[in-house]
Amino acid sequence: MHVLNVMNPGAQTSFSTPKQIEAGVLNIGYVEQGRVDAPPVVLLHGWPYDIYSYADVAPLLASAGYRVIIPYLRGFGSTRFISDKTPRNGQQAALAVDTIALMDALRIDRAVVAGFDWGARTACIVAALWPQRCQALVSVSGYLIGSQQGGSLPLPPKLELQWWYQYYFTTERGRAGYEKYRRDFAKLIWSIASPKWVFTDETFDRSAAAFDNPDHVSIVIDNYRWRLGLSAGESKYDDLEKQLAAGPLISVPTITLEGDTNGAPHPEPSAYGAKFSGKYQHRTITGGVGHNLPQEAPQAFADAVLEVAASNA
Repeated sequence: MHVLNVMNPGAQTSFSTPKQIEAGVLNIGYVEQGRVDAPPVVLLHGWPYDIYSYADVAPLLASAGYRVIIPYLRGFGSTRFISDKTPRNGQQAALAVDTIALMDALRIDRAVVAGFDWGARTACIVAALWPQRCQALVSVSGYLIGSQQGGSLPLPPKLELQWWYQYYFTTERGRAGYEKYRRDFAKLIWSIASPKWVFTDETFDRSAAAFDNPDHVSIVIDNYRWRLGLSAGESKYDDLEKQLAAGPLISVPTITLEGDTNGAPHPEPSAYGAKFSGKYQHRTITGGVGHNLPQEAPQAFADAVLEVAASNA
């Protein structure tokens, strides 16, 4: 196991206006850095975060010779559903299919896929179900593929307490509360999940603008209700969810990362190492790094992407 010290985050540069492309059921907003003909890296954000988690990671990877693509997930930023009739579905398979659809739309056959939080789960699913599309994987907090059956199993009380917001979201009061206080809610989660990260109002406000998406609340609520079996999801994803429920191994080269002060619910590295059957290593990033690892420790995250990409070039 590697234990690395975090380097100080850089200038947290801003992004240019997102590009838009129709991909599957979405018109996806994304930012891009690096040469169009360079090897691609797809970076996936989580909740309640956005593409700015990678503001410092992107130029590091682009300067190293990679094409960096950072999409807004469904329900975030400038990503929109093409049809008003499409269910505002937040289940895990839907987000993974979105990623494959984006790669198809951009004519990317194979990419390094990396992420944290929802983005790590999505990246893991892409690597597990479409290994031919995934050159390599970087996943914060490791193997996060789940199932409704697994989500129905009770946890020890201390662990259940960490999921307080998941249970809040199962109620209509929770939905209304998140709708009304989405920015206050997000700032609270940021503080709990990264207790030693001193972020500025400017940094938070830049990301919080992504939560003004008209589908944001519906997607977030559905995501957490689906995990507990309170939302059925869409039948077109049933076959994928069946495969995911079996806990498929991930065979592509992988580096998993964990911050030493991650305050969000997360498994211990010892619990998931066996899920990676290919070239694999885990790194703990020290120095008070919390849940939003790419933004708190951009150099460490970029280094992991570069190393795992080079291992399967």
